Amino acid sequence: MENYPAPARVLVAQMAEQAAADPARAVAFQGAPGANSHLAALGYAPDCAPLPCFAFEDAIDAVRNGDAARAIIPIENSLHGRVADMHFLLPESGLHIVDEYFLRIRHCLMAPDASPVKSAVSHPQALGQCRHYLRARGIQPVVYADTAGAAALVAETRTAGEGAVAPALAAELYGLQLVAENIEDSDDNMTRFLVLAREPKLPAADAGPVMTTFLFEVKNIPASLYKAMGGFATNGVNMTKLESYQRRASFAATEFYCDIEGMPGDAAVDRALAELEFHSKWVRMLGSYRQGRPRTG
Repeated sequence: MENYPAPARVLVAQMAEQAAADPARAVAFQGAPGANSHLAALGYAPDCAPLPCFAFEDAIDAVRNGDAARAIIPIENSLHGRVADMHFLLPESGLHIVDEYFLRIRHCLMAPDASPVKSAVSHPQALGQCRHYLRARGIQPVVYADTAGAAALVAETRTAGEGAVAPALAAELYGLQLVAENIEDSDDNMTRFLVLAREPKLPAADAGPVMTTFLFEVKNIPASLYKAMGGFATNGVNMTKLESYQRRASFAATEFYCDIEGMPGDAAVDRALAELEFHSKWVRMLGSYRQGRPRTG
């Protein structure tokens, strides 16, 4: 908790107390109160008890330890791609993906008072997404660890001319004035979040379109990936994401993160997964869950 600025520490303590009183309602998220992940938790489960955690590992540990029933974690952004480290943390967590949620990212400029803003503190991605707005007004960007934490810092120091770029909720929580809203340079900035739990939860029969996420490592032979993927094409299974990453320093084998439409138990998916397993060293299922947003059409 000492990692947060003082105004955030007060809120973190209050929210942690509320979550501890009812862990079944608690949803852990990474960041200071007022962060986009906080908004995602409230949007996904409006009656939840949001539990702020300083790092992704802390949010995952909160679920593993029983301090929270679920965690909501960003996995990718429409402008900046996948969130660093999540492809490593997910399989190591032992948790299961039980849902997904999409949040439209909206940035606001906020400050302690009405003085002209000369510098803006925020996370590097947020500053980059508001680059044209800030440059056009001669506002100097200043990098900080996260958006809501930056708002808390500005509220604590109350330096004249210093503002923050963060969600509007942060201004409300830390008593800052909203100077401008929706200052992002692109209006299609969307982040996809995954909801994690200790136990798997299969989608209801009437849940609608379903996604399945899994990891795999192909055999280190020519055309192994081509052969492993062939079953999805021949069985008409739509693959919406395939990303590669290196886990170890040998560079001898590549692991893959994959999202498909459908789930085990569907005949076409079962046939495709059987062919994948034949051409892979291993396949690890992370979860099946309802689609939070249509992928086709």
